[in-house]
Amino acid sequence: FTSTTTRHARISSSLLSMTEQSSSSTDINAKHNKHDSSRHGNQQEHKQLSTSSSSTNSASIRKLATLALAASLLWMPVSYPQPSHAAGYGSLTPEQKFVAEAWREVDSAYLDRTFNGQDWFQLRQDAVSKKYKTFEEAQTAVAEMMSKLGDKYTKYLSPAKYQSLVDSATGTLAGIGVEIATNKDQIPIVSDVEPGSPAQKAGLLPNDVFLESDGVKFGKESTPDDVALKLRGPQGSKVGVTVLRGQETKDFIIQREPIKVTSVRSYMKNKVGVIRIKNFSATTGATVKETLAELKKKGAKTILFDLRSNPGGLLPGGTETASLFLKANQPIVFVVSNKGVVDAQETFSDGVDTETPIVILVDHNTASAAEVFTAALKENGRAKVVGEQTFGKGIIQTIRELADKNGGVAVTVARYETPKHNDINKAGIAVDEAVNVECPKDDALLCVPSTLL
Repeated sequence: FTSTTTRHARISSSLLSMTEQSSSSTDINAKHNKHDSSRHGNQQEHKQLSTSSSSTNSASIRKLATLALAASLLWMPVSYPQPSHAAGYGSLTPEQKFVAEAWREVDSAYLDRTFNGQDWFQLRQDAVSKKYKTFEEAQTAVAEMMSKLGDKYTKYLSPAKYQSLVDSATGTLAGIGVEIATNKDQIPIVSDVEPGSPAQKAGLLPNDVFLESDGVKFGKESTPDDVALKLRGPQGSKVGVTVLRGQETKDFIIQREPIKVTSVRSYMKNKVGVIRIKNFSATTGATVKETLAELKKKGAKTILFDLRSNPGGLLPGGTETASLFLKANQPIVFVVSNKGVVDAQETFSDGVDTETPIVILVDHNTASAAEVFTAALKENGRAKVVGEQTFGKGIIQTIRELADKNGGVAVTVARYETPKHNDINKAGIAVDEAVNVECPKDDALLCVPSTLL
């Protein structure tokens, strides 16, 4: 599939002050970056792991599997801790060192350099000067400190949550086989059930509302990630799940098994080839290219992309898939770092299909890399977008491990803009025509008027 090329430019301070993005879907920035040292004297370099499909800048960079969450944040790779060299660091207790390290990781890379208007250095002083009886107290202090940034995607990850992410990326964790999104009340629900999965065998259905899992209750404050982390676990272990179906509460005990998710599905109807993408991965572009060829052989005259409840996934997956349908030298996305450096990604040759009419069906859970794909085709005049306003996730996170297996931190490190330099964070993408999005996942044509196809 068509590759992309990158060029760099400096942007003004006014661009830096634009709203940072939010999302839960976890996508990955394919850039290898060196993060700036702490502005308060705590200096540290982190090796970033490239997840791009292109070659890395250094043969010494270790690759790690994508840490993609069910609700899908846009992620950069994990980086690992190195010893601190700050003056007086050795006089701190282990708990205080942990707090200082977590603060430093955020300080060095966080996108919003105003730190949400907080006196970020004073927050460090207050937290580090406290005497902690247990590590749990220190972990609570770190979580509270990070919550003051007002960014729910910049947060402390307990050892269990951090390890769950690593295990899911390396294939050593199992689940029950559900796709998780939020309903219009912002409560996590079952968006889809993987065929043949433990969840399907147990009887979970789309639109079941998650109430509880193994004693942990869910509500409006819960994210799809929170639910996913509870549902994952060792292969063969069991998890209790309570859902609300209509007015009835239902309880399930489900055994976790390795789940292979089919992220791209397709079917034909009335000469319309439908391609449903559940999330974007490193192989999505190649899969869509093959699927497109098969549909056109069967006589498809129009392509309908169904991106409902697609939380994002891998950023290169979104850009590479978009490039299949764009002509040469068309912009795809602009990624803006916390230093104001713009990574402008565009096509350098024609895609495999620049003529077939395209319609994209989206809903309020379409986020992150799915929005990158949607905006790239819409703003380059290549597709019509129908459905409802998308989620509005335009920020990128990285996960960093903390020393001594004390968990990690997720930090918002960049944001992105659409080809027309629109910042969609917390705003989403407006559709060309609003349509009902409640049709079955296996018959998206029922949502789209025939006049648009």
